Amino acid sequence: MSLNYDRIKNWSIPKVQQSYSSKDTILYALGVGAATKNPLPPEDLQFVYEKHLTALPTFATILASGELWLANPETGIDLSKVLHGEQFLTIHKPLPAEGTVIGRDTVDEIYDKGKEKGAVMYMSRHLYEAASGDLLATSTWSMFMRGNGGFGGSAEGQPQPHPIPQSRPHDQSIDLISRPEQAVIYRLSGDTNPLHIDPVFAEKVGFDKPILHGMSSYGMVGLSLIKLLCGGDASRLKKLNLRFAAPMYPGETLRTEVWMEGDGKASFRARAVERDIITLNNGYIEFDA
Repeated sequence: MSLNYDRIKNWSIPKVQQSYSSKDTILYALGVGAATKNPLPPEDLQFVYEKHLTALPTFATILASGELWLANPETGIDLSKVLHGEQFLTIHKPLPAEGTVIGRDTVDEIYDKGKEKGAVMYMSRHLYEAASGDLLATSTWSMFMRGNGGFGGSAEGQPQPHPIPQSRPHDQSIDLISRPEQAVIYRLSGDTNPLHIDPVFAEKVGFDKPILHGMSSYGMVGLSLIKLLCGGDASRLKKLNLRFAAPMYPGETLRTEVWMEGDGKASFRARAVERDIITLNNGYIEFDA
């Protein structure tokens, strides 16, 4: 079955309500590289200690995600050929350390790159605090659907990746180690894809060992930039956008390279130091300067 643009664009996606505890908040932080030293400095302790606990802003990207409706055969989407391409986040209000949230997902647009190239779908989730009704965050992501191109849509208007400065070296950088067991920890926050834990499955899909979740590395770069640009104050982070470029392995070091672009704005990319390969690219951050 081929992709039906009108059906997917107007798919009825039910809202999702999720309650989470301080343990969920701490588990997420551990799954994105927090607390790798002993003793912990205050800027790390706040993300893993229930006393004065702070939720990492990137936690908002995985809350209230609901069921995988894309797996419904009526969508015509070939999930075996879907890749997470980009991730964008806008924080409207700091995420509580524990509470109940409501997520409302929408299909924003689907771009047809042609039968041989595939299609790109953009979706958004608006995350609300259930008690107050306040909008906490807007999470947007793109999915590259290699098996669904040529459905008769248009490729016009697709957002272009944020450009990284080519004429000058980065201004500053920060390293953050990942744990060898980080993927095993991160999957407990909800993404149980066997690619991240099962060596046999990983080998079948072309990897010599399980890889780290892309959204774990996304959380790592968010944590790194909070340290580097926000003085450890998570409430100062306002936007965090990037494109996934290559897989990262648990145990590798993530080096985030930053180009300042004016007050409260910067471009960035990140690389796995041990293999010297860029894993996250075309990054853009806004923060309270």
